[in-house]
Amino acid sequence: MLLPELHAQLESVKQLHEEDLAAGFSGVFLDGQLEKRYPRAAKELIWQWFIPQESLTFVAQTKESRRYHVHDSRVQEVFGEAVRKARLTKRVTSHTFRHSYVKHLLHANYDIRTIQTLLGHSVVRTTMIYTHGVPSKTIKENKSPLDF
Repeated sequence: MLLPELHAQLESVKQLHEEDLAAGFSGVFLDGQLEKRYPRAAKELIWQWFIPQESLTFVAQTKESRRYHVHDSRVQEVFGEAVRKARLTKRVTSHTFRHSYVKHLLHANYDIRTIQTLLGHSVVRTTMIYTHGVPSKTIKENKSPLDF
């Protein structure tokens, strides 16, 4: 089951956050205008990265130590290692998860506009790339991909 692992990750984030606060860190890096709008958010647990960077980043201009999310290259590295361990015979990348997610949504009869929104596409034509090879259904009930 995936849930225990997700809970364990959340607990490790909480522990790391408490250690960071005790060490006097300035919080996480926030996107856009969030920090101006919510000045204390960077130090609140709810805004911490779910998969944080291992080390703090020193910001010379402000003389602060902040934490960022894990770098994409690290995710790719761990993913590649898992693929090798599993001895998969097909080419698999982390983008495969995105395709699988869309296929599950299509099989669960989610409409293309909902999928477009979930993927963050501005143009439906981009979303349509994911629909090849999936037969359309007329079932009215939507299900979560986790229900399969």
